[in-house]
Amino acid sequence: MKVNDATMSRSSSLRFKVDGLDCQNEVRALRAAVGPLVGGDDKLSFNTQAGVMEVISESVPMVDAIQRAVATIGMQARLLGELQQQQPAPALLFRIEGLDCKNEVATLKREVGPLVGSEAWLSFDTGKGLMTVAPQRQATVDDIVGRVGPTGMRASFVEDGTAEAMLLRVQGLDCKNDVAELTRQLGPLVGEDKLAFDTAQGMMTVAPQSRAALDAIQEAVERTGMRAEPWSAPAVSRGAPAPAAVPVGPASGGAAEALNSPLPTRLAGQVVFRIHGMDCADEIAALKREVGPLVGEAKLAFDLLNGRMSIDMTPDAALESRVEKAVARAGLRAEPWIEGGTSEAAQAEERRKRLQSWLTTASGVFTALGFAIHAWLGGSIIAAFEAGEHGSGATPLPSVALYTLAVLGAARYVAPKAWLAAKRLRPDMNLLMMVAVAGAIGIGAWFEAATVSFFFALALALEAWSLGRARRAVAALMELAPPTARLKLEDGSEHDVPAAEVRVGMHIIVRPGDKVPLDGRVAAGESEVNQAPITGESVPVLKAEGDEVFAGTINGEGALDIVTTKAANNTTLAQIIRMVGSAQSRRAPSEQWVEKFARIYTPVVMALAIAIFLAPPLLLGGAWDVWFYRALVLLVIACPCALVISTPVTIVAALAGAAKQGVLVKGGTHLETPAHLKAVAMDKTGTLTEGRPQVVEIVPLGGRNETDILGLAAALEARSGHPIARAILAKAEEFKIAAEPAEAVQAIAGRGVTGRVAGREIWLGSRRYLAERGISSDTVLQQADALSSAGRTIVGVGEGQEVWGLVAVADAVRPEARDIVTALHRAGIKHVVMLTGDNRATAEAIAKQTGIDEVRAELLPADKVVAVEDLVRRYGTVAMVGDGVNDAPAMGRANLGIAMGAMGSDAAIETADVALMSDDLSKLPWLVRHSRATLTVIRQNVAFSIAVKLVFTALTVIGLASLWGAIAADVGASLLVVLNGLRLLNRNQTSIQQGGPSGGLGVPAQPHQVPTMTGTAHAR
Repeated sequence: MKVNDATMSRSSSLRFKVDGLDCQNEVRALRAAVGPLVGGDDKLSFNTQAGVMEVISESVPMVDAIQRAVATIGMQARLLGELQQQQPAPALLFRIEGLDCKNEVATLKREVGPLVGSEAWLSFDTGKGLMTVAPQRQATVDDIVGRVGPTGMRASFVEDGTAEAMLLRVQGLDCKNDVAELTRQLGPLVGEDKLAFDTAQGMMTVAPQSRAALDAIQEAVERTGMRAEPWSAPAVSRGAPAPAAVPVGPASGGAAEALNSPLPTRLAGQVVFRIHGMDCADEIAALKREVGPLVGEAKLAFDLLNGRMSIDMTPDAALESRVEKAVARAGLRAEPWIEGGTSEAAQAEERRKRLQSWLTTASGVFTALGFAIHAWLGGSIIAAFEAGEHGSGATPLPSVALYTLAVLGAARYVAPKAWLAAKRLRPDMNLLMMVAVAGAIGIGAWFEAATVSFFFALALALEAWSLGRARRAVAALMELAPPTARLKLEDGSEHDVPAAEVRVGMHIIVRPGDKVPLDGRVAAGESEVNQAPITGESVPVLKAEGDEVFAGTINGEGALDIVTTKAANNTTLAQIIRMVGSAQSRRAPSEQWVEKFARIYTPVVMALAIAIFLAPPLLLGGAWDVWFYRALVLLVIACPCALVISTPVTIVAALAGAAKQGVLVKGGTHLETPAHLKAVAMDKTGTLTEGRPQVVEIVPLGGRNETDILGLAAALEARSGHPIARAILAKAEEFKIAAEPAEAVQAIAGRGVTGRVAGREIWLGSRRYLAERGISSDTVLQQADALSSAGRTIVGVGEGQEVWGLVAVADAVRPEARDIVTALHRAGIKHVVMLTGDNRATAEAIAKQTGIDEVRAELLPADKVVAVEDLVRRYGTVAMVGDGVNDAPAMGRANLGIAMGAMGSDAAIETADVALMSDDLSKLPWLVRHSRATLTVIRQNVAFSIAVKLVFTALTVIGLASLWGAIAADVGASLLVVLNGLRLLNRNQTSIQQGGPSGGLGVPAQPHQVPTMTGTAHAR
């Protein structure tokens, strides 16, 4: 939508009503978002009371561009005046024939998503076969129906007079139990048949009806304890234009219009701050003390890796201001989190870190110089060591000056924190160190004071380095995707542009050997693509027209023309990076234990130091100066640096190491769970089996051969999109049979198909259809029943009353499934269970082939939930492995939900606790081993840290420890535990012994072979 230039003066003005504009926080965000579009934020003025933004510009920009910019910060702008009369677009509801599982959902997302903006605009209820398109103005009903047609499904628009469908985002809707509760409340209000639910996305659709208004529906939802809000476009962060105005196709020029200003990130129901100076657990404890009383400690989450604090609360400018002041009282600085941006405060923080590094280095140099002068003037190195420790001599004045400079340099950033801790009577590591340094100076132990100061500053630098090392491991994931993409324009020319500026629907060219910059679909070309950076799979995958490709994967020897399906900030790789980046805030149980331990440990140690200082002189007549020195040594060695730093570094290293191999773990708490698993429940289809039917046997009758039977079947099924038809056509292609499509083809719903082939009336149908045609041959029926009892779907081919042959179709068992079940048993999993909705004969056949311990067949989704609950009662800790969407309720009831083949499935990545990016089952036993290795490293670090402290505590009491020796031991322990934890970044996952994508855990890699088949009965 462009404003008519004729109606505008040279200095033109546009006024927008901005929903949510009511304070200066929104004004700052709007200036950052809209300012670059209109020539600077001085072209903007705001009336927060009226919620109005005015744009004054000599060259009027597109109204749509401004509205998209406002949408990126989660707000909505409407043009005031004549252009405001346009009504908002409605949600569109379609009934999709053939939509009943995640395969169809993926197909529809791929086909319809780019048409309407992105797949975020789509919601699916596979149980009712419904698809909802969120409000948008890119595609009409006819456009959408036309795009669904080529998929083999059929779409019909659901309407009811002038009423419109409502699409609502329901907070708390994530499983079938919630669906049942919402249906109970809303059914009497609007009718159960008017409701559709997408639990993977937390979306509810109310079909067109006139019985209840939005307010009444929201009130009914609130009675369930959930909350419903009208759907709104997802906020688009840096570099991603709002999908609502994205043109489709290669003609979409104007990549330069992409929004590049970093914008505050606001998640629904959450406020996120960047905390400058948050480097260790002491700062987190201080923030909890100051911010916790304002918002409730349970609502706080901290991401030490990224220096981020999240609060579960609705945005409130006044409360956010109080939070920022509370953070300042803790000695830190807070500002709204800006995704991908570098604020002045962030730059100041970088300067502070550089200065701290220089001061730490200077402290070490001054300490060394002071010691050297002391040794030279004192006559020996021993004299310099023992001057303060035994009071054997005074420290020379030049050395005192140098030691003083060393203490001041090291204490520059420690002393303010220690002062805050003392004022609040909350002793921490900083206060321990400053008390020890002050005490050492008080007794004339200048060398010890300087050494303790320097080594403690070095420990803080080590802490920052270890976090930086973990940050770089996550940042390495970002480098998988190239920063630029080769854009193909409508005239056929090509040029390189930043990947962030490429819109959904544009064509990009990926040359041989290049990395794929964005998720998309191959429009032309063929090449093998190495997907190892995302999935850990070592074997390249052939990609041809229509196949999906993913950012970060590596193209082989052929050039590919790709139509992008996701913006740079929404690719599968970007989701992985976000998940790994935020996973550290979901702390592991061991991490929480260490924090609680340190919280008690520090004040107890201070009390013990006071007791050691007072008790021996008062009760045993000991020397005050000797026991005061020993108390100072105890304070130093008791500093829990190594103990506190080791666990978060280990967890982050383990999370990043797993992500590098295609195993996405959603936080430390889920990283530890696999180590305790006793039972694993698996869905059958798509987990133990390939999830797609294949022809496994052809039985010719009456002297005919396999080629004859397969040719007739392929001719009848040539234009069908049914899964069994695709299996028959694939087999015909394998046999190199080029069958001409049959004429006068008629489908018989649920039974089969008839048609004319070479002038003869041929039919194809299920076992039921054979009976309906009156086929009475005992031989034919017995053979059909024998195949069916083996769990295979039977398709008969014949003419008139004669059956020419039988085709057996079945789902393929994964070749490695049996070895992986064996590997799980070796890894300590006591019980492996198959949960399936398929018939018992099929399930038992697969269980026999794979070595499954227990089979539960013919289960509805609710039955799977009950089965998982029973396993939890029997075994304690249970994992559920499924596709992450259909099995979500059962996965939610298990202790650990694991989604298979999550690459390309946003829902699987979001809903599971662990997402395996490929279909590689060998990752399961490897995950158990990786979890146990992580726990082992954590226990090693904790045990070593405590052992060092106990040894030095004993040495202190008997007078064999010194201040400089104590702090050196503490820094050495910190370095060792950090290096031990960082080993998890690069655990070898490809060896047969350790398990991994090649061969699994102790399972030899499988050579290529024809997979064993079994089946599932599909009504035809």
